Amino acid sequence: MSDRAALRASHDLTERRRMRSLPHSHTDKRRRGAPMSGMQAARAKRIDAMRRLLGALAERLDVDLAVRLWDGTLVPLGTAAGPHSPRLTIESEGAIASLLRRPTLERLIRLHAKGHIGYENGTLIDIGERLMFLRTRRRLKSLPKAAVLRALAPFLLAPGVAAGPTRAFEGDAAGSARDKSDNKAYSAFHYNVSNAFYELFLDPSMMYTCAYFTDWDNSLEQAQTDKMDMICRKLRLREGERFLEIGCGWGGLLIHAARNYGVRAHGIGLAGEQLDYARAKAARLGLADRITISEMDYADLPGTGTWDKIASVGMSETIGVANHPAYFRIVRSVLAPDGLFLNHAITRGSKRRKRKFGRRPEQRAIQRYIFPGGELADIGHTVQLMEQAGFEVHDVEGWREHYALTCRKWCEALAARRAEAEALVGEELVRIWLAYLAGVSLAFSRGTLRLFQTLVSRSAKGPSPVPPTRADLYR
Repeated sequence: MSDRAALRASHDLTERRRMRSLPHSHTDKRRRGAPMSGMQAARAKRIDAMRRLLGALAERLDVDLAVRLWDGTLVPLGTAAGPHSPRLTIESEGAIASLLRRPTLERLIRLHAKGHIGYENGTLIDIGERLMFLRTRRRLKSLPKAAVLRALAPFLLAPGVAAGPTRAFEGDAAGSARDKSDNKAYSAFHYNVSNAFYELFLDPSMMYTCAYFTDWDNSLEQAQTDKMDMICRKLRLREGERFLEIGCGWGGLLIHAARNYGVRAHGIGLAGEQLDYARAKAARLGLADRITISEMDYADLPGTGTWDKIASVGMSETIGVANHPAYFRIVRSVLAPDGLFLNHAITRGSKRRKRKFGRRPEQRAIQRYIFPGGELADIGHTVQLMEQAGFEVHDVEGWREHYALTCRKWCEALAARRAEAEALVGEELVRIWLAYLAGVSLAFSRGTLRLFQTLVSRSAKGPSPVPPTRADLYR
């Protein structure tokens, strides 16, 4: 045996002895009092096994977190953990049993949606940030496998808990065989939850895309206003121009452009509740003569006229990467010869191996529970397709950190009004949405998700329709 192997074996033996020697508080108390039934003894054994496992985990992580077990036991995961530290909560031993029998992200999501696994003293962002840069996977791998198996063994025969279906898209969530008729169902699943629900955590303009923080301390409302204005500035909107927004949501950008830049704005989308809201707001603000909104698929744009400026904000990531070539060709076909098009979209990092991104468990979960039909490209692929469609690329700007903060603010706002949200849409959907917003914020923070604005014009021939520098954007 090599010196390294001998050292490792000695370490594992020491660890196994240590885990066996940790106090068995519940069992000891039972021994001093009335005798336990077989069921009570089994439950006490599972509590003690979980405490020992979490104790070993705490030695490796030493993080400002705690775990609350189903009997109320609090187990700190580090020396700094105190009564106000964020906590993971396990509401029943059956949650552990169910997860062991089917250890998938799908099962974890369902257990969380049903309230069997949760958190308190903060949001999932607070928990994720404490673990993000710890090299958690490497530290977990250092746990002796035999000791882990021994700690989890008592749960294998324990009764599980119901983790039945929660709100999910039941059709072709991945969009692998999508056609135009699927787009409306995909859009409705996400956006027609309830306008009142989205009003609880979005800013007054109801912008549901990345905000732009000219100062990290700015409010969400200010940052969304600055985002809309930056889009208008990048497009160099001028009074009287025809402006099209593809996927106009609740109409915030259309209203901002019409009020502040004097354009004649038109928006299209597929979520009926959103569009009704946008029309009513435009009319209430006296802008009905300058803003029109249609329920229309982007594929039906050819033949509807041309537009001086076009924006697609948070739209292209919803249609599937296979449809991007056609999407960009359609946009170019309705853009005026000297027009500008701004594409604002979430992307992923480029990979050396071009394996399908949708195979990842987290992407499948997003498609099933949040955004059916959605798929992300990398920015290099997007730029390549735009050039192949005949566009000239003028500007590409990354807003990754802006979206991390945007999602954090949405998550915190929804958490602050959680009771109202649950009264509107139910506890399960609110749990899923809070987890989704937190997970996306963390993904942007650690760089697995990115956000880019790409400004292009219709042709590379002759003078371009943009100034020689970007200085006009910041005056």
